[in-house]
Amino acid sequence: MPLLEVRNLTRTFVRGGLLTARSSVRAVDDVSFSIDEGEMFGLVGESGSGKSTTGRCILRLLEPTTGEVRFRGEDVLAASPARMRQLRREMQMIFQDPFSSLNPRMRVGEIVEEPLVIHRVGDRATRAARVAELFTLVGLSPDWVERFPHEFSGGQRQRIGIARALALSPALIVADEAVSALDVSVQAQVIALLLEVKQRLGLTFLFIAHDLRLVEEICGRVAVMYRGRIVEMGPTRALFEQPAHPYTRALLSAVPVLDPDAPRHRHVLDPATIDLSAALRDLGDGHLAAI
Repeated sequence: MPLLEVRNLTRTFVRGGLLTARSSVRAVDDVSFSIDEGEMFGLVGESGSGKSTTGRCILRLLEPTTGEVRFRGEDVLAASPARMRQLRREMQMIFQDPFSSLNPRMRVGEIVEEPLVIHRVGDRATRAARVAELFTLVGLSPDWVERFPHEFSGGQRQRIGIARALALSPALIVADEAVSALDVSVQAQVIALLLEVKQRLGLTFLFIAHDLRLVEEICGRVAVMYRGRIVEMGPTRALFEQPAHPYTRALLSAVPVLDPDAPRHRHVLDPATIDLSAALRDLGDGHLAAI
């Protein structure tokens, strides 16, 4: 059984108000996928494609309009508030912006300890020991727990965010553009940390990103989102070497290459040619495309 199953997930936003006409936008449109335990699953697409909304709906930070989310076979969307509180110990998120996701008025030790306090884990001494352990795990000195977020660099703040996400020993981490706000050199360090804790703690990741080169390096499978729908999904190597959907081909052709003299074959996407109602078709070996 997969650790996480997402079935026919949709999320509709209503725009407009008293002075303007109301209209609805389906940000997530009939999305389905599953993630096995221990897997690093990539979800990619341009800004506005619905990938971050999908991640937030899975954790019920946003309530889906319709669909199913099953964690270890249990319907997350049917869970009571009390049960959802328990499930949140198993499912955590690393947010995109390390500058806005940390409370500037709290000391960083308190930020990492906060999930333990909310879920009433241990006494004060036990929690302090756990915070020190987490700081060491993410490569920060436990001596820094009394400092405030503004005293740290962007990469260090994201490490604090990772420590907070790991505090309750979750099984699933949703990493929502977890390195996109960081400098390239710092990105590599944070990615190395994520891979290390994944291996050491046996974590499962939904890795949401728009950096295709990064996803190619670290994810075993990947799904491509376009205008709220998954248009292609499969093993990373197969999808990158033989992209089947026009949108996937356009995305991959836009990825910068290190060799300036290398031949480039840009695929220009014509949105009018995309049939958003097309179902995913099995191309073999788990490679699916809406063509």
